[in-house]
Amino acid sequence: MSSPRTGTVLAALAALALVTRGASHPAAQQTAPFSIEQILGAPFTSELVAAPRGATVAWVFDDRGARNIWVADAPGFARRRVTNYIGDDGQEITNVAFTHDARHLVYVRGGGPNRAGEIPNPTSAAGGAEQAVWVVPVAGGEPRRLGVGASPAVPPAGDLVAFVQRGQIWTAGVTGTQAAVQAARIRGGARSLAWSPDGTKLAFSSGRGTHAFIGVLTVATGALTWLEPSLDTDDFPVWSRDGARVAFIRRPPVRDRVIFIPEREGPPWSVRVAEVSSGTGREVWHAEPGKGSVFQGVEFGPQLVWSADDRLVFPWERDGWKHLYSAPAAGGAATLLTPGAFEIDDVSYAPDARTAVVSSNQDDIDRRHLWRVTTSGTTPPVALTPGRGLEWNPAVLADGVTVAFVKADARRPGQPSLLEPAGTQRGFGPDAIPPTFPSASLVEPQAVSFPAADGMTIPAQIFRPSLQPAPGEKRPALIFFHGGSRRQMLLGWNYRSYYHNAYAFNQYMASKGYVVLSVNYRSGIGYGLDFREALDYGASGASEYNDVVGAGLFLRAQADVDPARIGLWGGSYGGYLTAMGLARASDMFAAGVDVHGVHDWNNAIRNFMPNYNQERRPDIARRAFQSSPMAFIDGWRSPVLLIHGDDDRNVPFSESVELVEQLRTRRVHVEQLVFPDEVHGFLLHRSWRRAYTAAAEFLDRQLASRRAPTQGR
Repeated sequence: MSSPRTGTVLAALAALALVTRGASHPAAQQTAPFSIEQILGAPFTSELVAAPRGATVAWVFDDRGARNIWVADAPGFARRRVTNYIGDDGQEITNVAFTHDARHLVYVRGGGPNRAGEIPNPTSAAGGAEQAVWVVPVAGGEPRRLGVGASPAVPPAGDLVAFVQRGQIWTAGVTGTQAAVQAARIRGGARSLAWSPDGTKLAFSSGRGTHAFIGVLTVATGALTWLEPSLDTDDFPVWSRDGARVAFIRRPPVRDRVIFIPEREGPPWSVRVAEVSSGTGREVWHAEPGKGSVFQGVEFGPQLVWSADDRLVFPWERDGWKHLYSAPAAGGAATLLTPGAFEIDDVSYAPDARTAVVSSNQDDIDRRHLWRVTTSGTTPPVALTPGRGLEWNPAVLADGVTVAFVKADARRPGQPSLLEPAGTQRGFGPDAIPPTFPSASLVEPQAVSFPAADGMTIPAQIFRPSLQPAPGEKRPALIFFHGGSRRQMLLGWNYRSYYHNAYAFNQYMASKGYVVLSVNYRSGIGYGLDFREALDYGASGASEYNDVVGAGLFLRAQADVDPARIGLWGGSYGGYLTAMGLARASDMFAAGVDVHGVHDWNNAIRNFMPNYNQERRPDIARRAFQSSPMAFIDGWRSPVLLIHGDDDRNVPFSESVELVEQLRTRRVHVEQLVFPDEVHGFLLHRSWRRAYTAAAEFLDRQLASRRAPTQGR
């Protein structure tokens, strides 16, 4: 398909192009320049959790690659570090959890294995790397390794911690009284471990490829009970308060399902409750056909919760938006808890689960704010953090009222904060953002929307340089596409580290004089089911390409943008759209930076679905290739920088290898930056710094000057 190029189309789109949502742009002021190292210099906050008793909060700071657990507790809530890992070593810290007595923290250090069993080792250390479960005293002391594995589950009573090692359930003593032992030998791969209230039994999901069972393991004896086994996929077990029953979510099999193709409806999912003593169960609620019939979980937090008033709480998209609902555990209709045209991202429950705090884009579609919800649905949600900031990762403290969370805005990255019962907010000690961080030099992006080439309205954010252009000056411009595609860029710093870094780079390029348009293209989250499951998206037709063209036309219509100097950049799915733009519209886009992008959908599908067979699915395979940049390679003329780590577990490294071969054959200018042993979301701070430095230098060479784009090898 050729790009819409006629004057009539351009004029019509330009007339509709700019729609600003929310407050008007404040007067711009000239700000001081800053470096990539400065803009990447603030610690990234993640894994915020609250202790089950008392008033202690823990989180992880990633400080330029050195990841450590920090805590703060009442009354002063001054932060202190409880682990002392140093250096940019690429070792993640995840799955942070308090023990039931709040005296220890359990966590996982290291990334998970690929299909070959290899643990990420981005520093290429001679001794390799491992993923292991660790425990550290909250009061301070040396961490102790419990065993190789991940996904720890901490019981509400007792000394044992359960975790998964190579698909099997293991246990170990927190205080060192029991070494790690395998709890049972069970076929399949265990996941979703959940302890019974008395800490003697473990419910879990056993994945078997085509299906999954819910099992209950009595840890002391090894006795195992399967709960209502079926031909379906059962997951997310949760215990009743008395420990007699387990609820879980059941998803029917879908034989012809292929990822990266819209799935607006399917066989309805359900919630079931089984008696632990007998294993017999029954359906207590099921989704209706149509919207919401395919299960979609919250981004962060439990997918199913059993409240003290015997209600089950879960997400559902019945009205086309991801909301919380609750239904009686004995069976009955579901009650909508969060009505409106918005989506729930993450959720944290009070100890009795009668209330919850959610992070959503209610009343502010391109931000996140906190709301308190009653799980019975007797009262409407109450706004806790309105305003122009962004708040996410709520963690309700043991009193059921105080809430820890991460707070950010357009200029200051996310930092741990506390919302007290009186409604006041406070940080945990002095600001962790270093004085060299250029907050005052950042611009506030503005919400805009524009029509795609097929007329669909596409939301975006625009970063305009703070220095006003001279009369008649035309600036270079850059279009950014996030990855996922199940992601959303916001009007401020992002809650995911990958997009925290991407936001930083967009700010950096704006500081250099680029107009930057960050596009929330169709198939992303935040705008409802129909937008996420857009018709013909991805491997079924690449309908997002219309958004790429619309973004280019929108920038061309801006008075301060040079239409001959518009570039593209993005990673993963964003790399795919960058490649699509360069392959299909090199006359519109002068250059691009493609970070580990997808170039043939068939390879990406097979990476996530190893049993995908193109010969058995010729119609799907043909459409997938026709929806890929490789199908339009002959039209690619614009220079490109390819960036990829060769231990990428999401997008095969071969995607970039095959692309560069084809581009060189066609004498397209290609530059490359390869990171040996790096994974998809770079684990080393220095990898991000090098990638963005190379990207900025490349874009400056291709776009900042008025020279024609370089051609040739």
